[in-house]
Amino acid sequence: QVQLVESGGGLVQAGGSLTLSCAASGFTFSRRDMGWFRRAPGKEREFVAAITWNGASTNYADSVKGRFTVNRDNAKNTAYLQMNSLNVEDTAVYFCAASPLTRAVTARLYDYWGQGIQVTVSS
Repeated sequence: QVQLVESGGGLVQAGGSLTLSCAASGFTFSRRDMGWFRRAPGKEREFVAAITWNGASTNYADSVKGRFTVNRDNAKNTAYLQMNSLNVEDTAVYFCAASPLTRAVTARLYDYWGQGIQVTVSS
């Protein structure tokens, strides 16, 4: 059974940091690109960051570039999203997802999804 379980979310003040984790099971983690998406209140889900299956390449939305870092540990079947300099516009439910394709930035190209985790940034 495929599972992606996010953890590490919560409430943080503007300017603070959080690290999200995504623990994967039920599939060959090291063969899939991993992505992070988010859905803010009243908005559509949007791409945040992605990392290739081997960790060699990453991609970021312009809104988080320079503040967020995506990485992975294939030995632990876990992906991470380090979020620094958070602002209130980063408040959203964050999802991790796995894709059989490489360098995908659109949600429809990801077939495994976590349940999501809330990140709230207070001013």
